[in-house]
Amino acid sequence: MNQTKLIIVNATIATIYAVLTLALAPISYGPIQIRLSECLVLLAFYNKKYIPGLTIGCLLANINSPLGITDIFIGTTATLISLLLMQYLPTVFIASLAPVFINGIMIGGELAYLSEIPMDSTLLAVITYIGFGEFLSVSILGILLFKLLLKNPILRKYIID
Repeated sequence: MNQTKLIIVNATIATIYAVLTLALAPISYGPIQIRLSECLVLLAFYNKKYIPGLTIGCLLANINSPLGITDIFIGTTATLISLLLMQYLPTVFIASLAPVFINGIMIGGELAYLSEIPMDSTLLAVITYIGFGEFLSVSILGILLFKLLLKNPILRKYIID
């Protein structure tokens, strides 16, 4: 894929991620969230060239976050760390767990800190809720979606090549 085409594909991925998050804003933000756009992060497992588009999409989506600048920085950083880690993991399922744990801890911690949640079982509950939402979005929906997408030879070529 030439450089211009790669930029266009990454811009498209960023747009899809951001628009999907914003369109589903009531479930995309907060201590109990299922950010369906997160299923796209599996692109980083299949090909690291999509990391810029996914990171920018997350950043754009987090501009709308009720947590403001903190979520733009911490949320986007959590996603970037997950994306960078995923490319080194051996299976798609194990790779799908990277954002479950990283976002669970970082976003859960961020929400707890900003909401002044006591550092007891309530913090663990917020981390668990965020991790569970990620698990639903990435490990279940994402894996099912990518199994379907990879059956199409044209999409498979874009995703993997």
